[in-house]
Amino acid sequence: MKNNRYSFLMALSAFMLISTAAMAQAFVTAPPAPRNGEARPAFRFPPRIISPEVHADQTVTFRFMAADATTVELSGQFLKKNIPLTKGEDGVWSVTTGKVKPDIYPYNFVVDGISVADPNNVDIFPNERFKGSLLDVKGKTPSVQDLQAVPHGKITYSFYHSKNLGLERPMLVYTPPGYTEDTGKSYPVLYLIHGMTDTHETWYVVGRMNYILDNLIAQGKAEPMIVVMPYANPYPALMKKNPQTQMDLMSTKLFTDELTKEIIPYIEGKYRVKASRENRAIAGFSLGGRQTLGAGLGHPELFAYVCPMAPAVFGQGLDESFQNDYAPIDQLKTLKLLWIGCGKDDSLYAGAQALEKKLKKEGVKYEKLYSSGGHTWMNCRLYLATIAPKLFK
Repeated sequence: MKNNRYSFLMALSAFMLISTAAMAQAFVTAPPAPRNGEARPAFRFPPRIISPEVHADQTVTFRFMAADATTVELSGQFLKKNIPLTKGEDGVWSVTTGKVKPDIYPYNFVVDGISVADPNNVDIFPNERFKGSLLDVKGKTPSVQDLQAVPHGKITYSFYHSKNLGLERPMLVYTPPGYTEDTGKSYPVLYLIHGMTDTHETWYVVGRMNYILDNLIAQGKAEPMIVVMPYANPYPALMKKNPQTQMDLMSTKLFTDELTKEIIPYIEGKYRVKASRENRAIAGFSLGGRQTLGAGLGHPELFAYVCPMAPAVFGQGLDESFQNDYAPIDQLKTLKLLWIGCGKDDSLYAGAQALEKKLKKEGVKYEKLYSSGGHTWMNCRLYLATIAPKLFK
């Protein structure tokens, strides 16, 4: 009886596998129904296109299928200007660049004047306005932003209800290696804020913050920490709810209230954190740098570490910010670390220098790093790798 039942189950399993495979094959290969008595055309998979293809000499070949296009150009932050692709007989456009310095760069194609992401590359730049792709050129030795054979932390996609905004809001949370196993240990928290038009995913996907933290923690250079990456721009969701919503991106109050009243209580209620100012840090890029200053300098009783990266601040508005948005100077002097980073070719470099001048005038201690380059995520990764070892010491 048992043998018969076993044989039946085996036959049933084989039938289901064969049927499923047949259905899948039929789904994949079934051509469109013929029209007007025409013969059914044979199904053909499109040719596989490899793009980008990074060569051993660090040159890169890009390819794009556009048989009917008139012009195709390559645009990328590793280029001084767009370069044209050449069309092949098969309708595939291609170009091979010169040697590219190892790093991770945004790029896109410009097809007959329209910017498009590389359809053959799964690495997409998360952003509200543009959809670029990512080029990852490795060096001869692994960098701090590369995936390495070390213990890895965990990235969790999470949602919380914001009573302040009346919305369900997304965030990403990095928990360090060992968080799940050592349930008796609590951790400090870094609140890491993206730039204008970026999203809660950008520090993870483009900034590679988890690789950077994994590597620095494994090397003993950074303290194990939780990193919280909220979606710091609620306006797209608010405008879907009410199209009459007016945006005020330069004001930091909306984000500061969201962070202090919603995000921090949520994190401290759900994760094992050390809930004190000495164990809270905030850092952010561009508009996120401005929000970092608003929340961090506005609440030094909550944050002991404040690290703006290329912050969107301007000399003509600094006195007003210090008067209306930030805590009194004597409270700012209690910060354990106030760190400013900016590229010397960044359009916000003058604002960073004005902020430095104001802090120096008021006698507030700070550290700075003025790097080469402009307003790029290449610099963001450098800045995160620089500040992480300075936190929670």
